[in-house]
Amino acid sequence: MNDPSRDKVWQMFDAISPTYDRTNRIISFGRDQYWRAKVAEFLPPQKNLKILDLATGTGDQALALIKSQASIHSITGIDLSSEMLEIAKRKIPCKMQFMVADAEQLPFKEKTFDAATFSFGIRNVTDPSKSLKEMYRVLKQKGRALILEFSLPPQPIRAFFFFYLRHILPRLAGMVSKNRLAYQYLNKTIEHFPSGKAFCALMREAGFGRLKAIPMNLGSVTLYIGEKS
Repeated sequence: MNDPSRDKVWQMFDAISPTYDRTNRIISFGRDQYWRAKVAEFLPPQKNLKILDLATGTGDQALALIKSQASIHSITGIDLSSEMLEIAKRKIPCKMQFMVADAEQLPFKEKTFDAATFSFGIRNVTDPSKSLKEMYRVLKQKGRALILEFSLPPQPIRAFFFFYLRHILPRLAGMVSKNRLAYQYLNKTIEHFPSGKAFCALMREAGFGRLKAIPMNLGSVTLYIGEKS
């Protein structure tokens, strides 16, 4: 399997879908579930939320939202990987609608959702700015975007982070998934994707206001929050 380009990355996720959840638990030392639960804490406070979960994958982020104390009317999960969605459907039988859809061309009308979540997926799209503008378009006024993504921690932690990404993570994930190349791709996208102030600037350009970046895990993961004002 060749190193996948971003426009075909869904094929890679189809291939690793059977071991995806288990691999995530191992390479994050179980922290990924905590990060996703943290996203749910920042949902808008109103009742009967309609939520869009982009790059929903196997449904872990949606499941974290459902388990939270938020008042949720419905969650729509989209992904380009049909194999990942099949796992999500088995995992979450209620309050969810799943569909194969592109985060850069959302098949929804303007001002449809109260919140949109995008966990560990925006770095895989071809044009992140286009995805952000699409999120902005489908959110209602004062709707909230919650984007969870890997980021670059400060020095000297960054040196250890890069060593883990480049040498330990691909071997560890490869042993579990039997697809080391997929996780070599992962570390490349993390290293080159804008984070911190640079990603906040992309959100601002897309129209979002009241921006906030919440670093976690020593800065290697960040939750970005923006509102449609």
